[in-house]
Amino acid sequence: MRTLKLLILSLLFVVTATAQRARNLDPEQDVKVAFQKGAVVVSVPEGAHLKKSFMTVTLKSKPGALKVGVPSKTTGVDELGDPIWHGTVRIPVSGEGLNGEVQLEVQYQPCTEGDGGVCFPPTTQLLKVKAAEIPGAKPVDKAEAKIENEAAEKIKPVPVEMAPSPLLPAQGGSSGASSSLIWALLAAFGWGLAASLTPCVYPMIPITMAIVGAKGSGRLRGFLLSLSLVLGMAVTYTALGVAAGLSGSAFGSLTQKPGFLIPVSILFGLFALSLFGAFEIQLPQSVQMKLQGSGPRKGFGGAFVMGLVLGPLAAPCVGPFVGAVLVNIAGNQGAAPGLFQVMSGAAQLFTFALGMGVLFMLVGTFSAGLPKSGNWLIRFKQIMGLVVLAFAAWNVRLIVPEWLNFAMWTLTLLVGAGVFGAFEASEGLVPQLRRGFALLLLILGLLLGIKAVERFLNVSLLPQTSAITAVEPAPKTWLEQDFEGALKKAKAENKLVLVDIYAEWCAQCKELDEKTWPNAAVRAWIAKNAIAVRIDTDAKRKDLQPIFKITGYPTVMLMDAEGKEVRPRLMGFEKPEAMLGWLEGRK
Repeated sequence: MRTLKLLILSLLFVVTATAQRARNLDPEQDVKVAFQKGAVVVSVPEGAHLKKSFMTVTLKSKPGALKVGVPSKTTGVDELGDPIWHGTVRIPVSGEGLNGEVQLEVQYQPCTEGDGGVCFPPTTQLLKVKAAEIPGAKPVDKAEAKIENEAAEKIKPVPVEMAPSPLLPAQGGSSGASSSLIWALLAAFGWGLAASLTPCVYPMIPITMAIVGAKGSGRLRGFLLSLSLVLGMAVTYTALGVAAGLSGSAFGSLTQKPGFLIPVSILFGLFALSLFGAFEIQLPQSVQMKLQGSGPRKGFGGAFVMGLVLGPLAAPCVGPFVGAVLVNIAGNQGAAPGLFQVMSGAAQLFTFALGMGVLFMLVGTFSAGLPKSGNWLIRFKQIMGLVVLAFAAWNVRLIVPEWLNFAMWTLTLLVGAGVFGAFEASEGLVPQLRRGFALLLLILGLLLGIKAVERFLNVSLLPQTSAITAVEPAPKTWLEQDFEGALKKAKAENKLVLVDIYAEWCAQCKELDEKTWPNAAVRAWIAKNAIAVRIDTDAKRKDLQPIFKITGYPTVMLMDAEGKEVRPRLMGFEKPEAMLGWLEGRK
């Protein structure tokens, strides 16, 4: 979906003539800031937009206090999914105890559009306004203060004519917002359906349906039990989304911590053993009676509770799908999220859960019509167990010692060799091909086992080749933890500052170190244009975490020598091609 979205946006950029006029935008001269009818008004030329995440209004003068209201609705999103305005945005304000000339500091970030468009660093303009022009600014006595407060409460953002967006159709009314929300919900449903095919979810479906009693209960009851379970999962994800919106927390970082990844891998390892036939997963008899009792309320309630519990178990696989929505919900800087933003995000997560539950409902509804058990079903269960076991090993691959990583994959491949019949007699083309594949898994497993012994004992058992070289986690020229030194060096050499924010427990951070930063083209760009610094704000430089407003790991920022960001920051793992495009301003 993301690739398709970027392709569509790229085509729109090429044909948009208005974007050409904004490439040489002056962020101070061309962006107009004024005060009109109780609101700060910021206007951007056609072919450019303002990012919501950097729009703030603060009081710089004394005495008094300033209350900032809800700005006018955004007109679209950029290629990163961040809300943006085209044309004019109005931000209503009211004051208390203001006198004389009031100084308001207005911060915004303008971006140009079209081929070669860029985002400028956040810019600040000082706006001087007479206190009398600000609603509620000078209460004289209690009676007058009451009247003015009542007047201030009636002030609402005034709808204004927005310039047509070169990215999206004009959204001057609610129909545009509704259309945008519909597309977002459709995308969320598709992502949920894709997530149901991941190793975290797919192998759980038949086990879960058997536990809640949908199997053999009839299609109507099976459908209703499945629906109850899916609604339970939907409530879990919706609650997480609303909690993220209200607290501003970054749930994505939690699913990368060893304290989460290791227990989840152990749990899926047990699931794999169950699928291999080592034991049967079943609830205590008393609990089964409650979940599968004759009373429909008990059965449906049990399925609903099961769905509440199952939702978080899929977090490692579904995190990439829900991460963008969670970040968008919690993206209001310094203020409580608006009701529409929270409800919109909650609706998207609810729809995502419905998409993820489609297969649950199909299995629960039509399980009575599945073929009877046989050898094919035993092998199918074993193959699904192998998938689950492989996921358990993959889930912790970046947080365990290298020898243990090799050992886990050795075990997985040896089990796979047994599942596909490496030691079984084979007659016919298909059985022989299956056995050949099993023997290949056996050989690979033995080789990885030797590598595990080599790493654990620090010895060399296999012939070494010159083609195998150690991968540097990052260029040697990178600074470590010294952000201040990087700024000084960048100023002296007239370069940018590339900041890689990481944590030791962050799996995607290590993927950046292994796959992106060592790339020749990326290294060449950094050497020519930037001073690179790696900073651990989770353990070593906690003082920089609130300054950088880090909500998840990894976070990559590109700044000028003054410490102002010159690109919208990246969060999550990016492949070398995507990273290079971002560094060069093409993404």
